[in-house]
Amino acid sequence: MMKRQAEKEQGSTSSRSKRSRIPELVDETATSLYDDVVAIVEAKFELLKIELAERVSVLVTAAILGVIFVVGAGYFVTTLALLAGELLGHPFLGYLLVSMLFLSCFLFFTRFKPLFLKTQIQKILLSLHDSNK
Repeated sequence: MMKRQAEKEQGSTSSRSKRSRIPELVDETATSLYDDVVAIVEAKFELLKIELAERVSVLVTAAILGVIFVVGAGYFVTTLALLAGELLGHPFLGYLLVSMLFLSCFLFFTRFKPLFLKTQIQKILLSLHDSNK
């Protein structure tokens, strides 16, 4: 009989220790889960910052290249106008010729083929977007 009482007491002690460990395990699990979620959120923010920095750098690079292209194209057009003016004998005729070329291009794209330029730009942008993946 004493043996049974000792076993009962030992069983109740072990069940008490198991019961007292359950809140500790739940607390440890909740703390670990919270730490993991915080680490994942921080990693997502870092990834977002890296992707944003990459996109901004692409835009800034495109803007710088666009400015360089516009300045170069301006000098090239001026050179063509001066050359044409030299060949025609009067500098203003060269500028008139180049201006008429640009105005005729403007007239062509606005009156005769207004959607042509839009569709070509869309095709270029879509092909650039597809090649980045």
